[in-house]
Amino acid sequence: MERIILDTDIGTDVDDVMAVALAAISPELKVEGITTVYGDVDLRAKMVTKVLHMLGREDIPVMAGSRDVLLRNREIWWLGHEGEGLLTEADRDLAYDRRHAVDFIIDTVMKNPKEITLIGIGPFTNFAIALAREPRIADYVKQIIIMGGSARLGCNAAELEHSDHNVSRDPESAALLFRSGAPIVMCGYDVTRQVLVREPHIRRLEESESALNRAMARMVRIWLQYWKRDYTAMNDPLCVAMAFDPTFCRGPQMNVEVEYDHRHPTGHTICSLPRTPWTPPEDLEKPAPAGKVKVCLEVDADRFMSLLMDRICQYKVT
Repeated sequence: MERIILDTDIGTDVDDVMAVALAAISPELKVEGITTVYGDVDLRAKMVTKVLHMLGREDIPVMAGSRDVLLRNREIWWLGHEGEGLLTEADRDLAYDRRHAVDFIIDTVMKNPKEITLIGIGPFTNFAIALAREPRIADYVKQIIIMGGSARLGCNAAELEHSDHNVSRDPESAALLFRSGAPIVMCGYDVTRQVLVREPHIRRLEESESALNRAMARMVRIWLQYWKRDYTAMNDPLCVAMAFDPTFCRGPQMNVEVEYDHRHPTGHTICSLPRTPWTPPEDLEKPAPAGKVKVCLEVDADRFMSLLMDRICQYKVT
């Protein structure tokens, strides 16, 4: 059983809610705790708490973390619909664990060397602060799976966004994370955008007996109305699934850097193989250095979406 801590900016895009649900109901995972990051972390913690209550998983602790980005130099992206479709007035006083998320991350990882997988599905501020306070986390953590970045832009560099939300909102934290030396699995937007929820999936949620599933359907429709489109990507649940089945995505070990000094668009992840066609001939005789980050480039989208929808729609609260 994989022991995980899930760090989330739940509230804006619906995929965080589905990631929390998938983590809580997957028998392969032991969720040590769920932490919130970025913006109104109190509201986010109440959302996580509500989801867990609806799943009968009140045993999982929830902690709020960092409100601001690392350097406090960027405005928080907040749409105003956060919590709509899930929280009610009766949830205003939902209680959660009052330990700080960063303290919880440090304490749990350091007491359980090589046993804890961190999963980051929001800006990486909590992880960066934890690494700054206790650099040994990079050696003690089993792995860090993140939804963030993009390894490729397409043939004309215009087919995909140059950076995703999680990296671009706090690129300094992302840079610190990638430089830490920790074993990282990067599920970038160029991959996660291939796993999509569409109208048939929404209707399946709406027809479910689960109150949470119907709430998810409402949140999906709110999100689609904002973007004026008929699909949304399940970026974050894919990262959760990678913790118990790493065969969902494939990709090489690469080196990853983050631009945040405006030489490139802020938050651009620059992924490079240890050896390229331009490697000098004299260096080809030397052992190839291992890239520090597993960068996902392919995804088994149909198999993942089948697992996600089946688990969420078939789960019964006992």
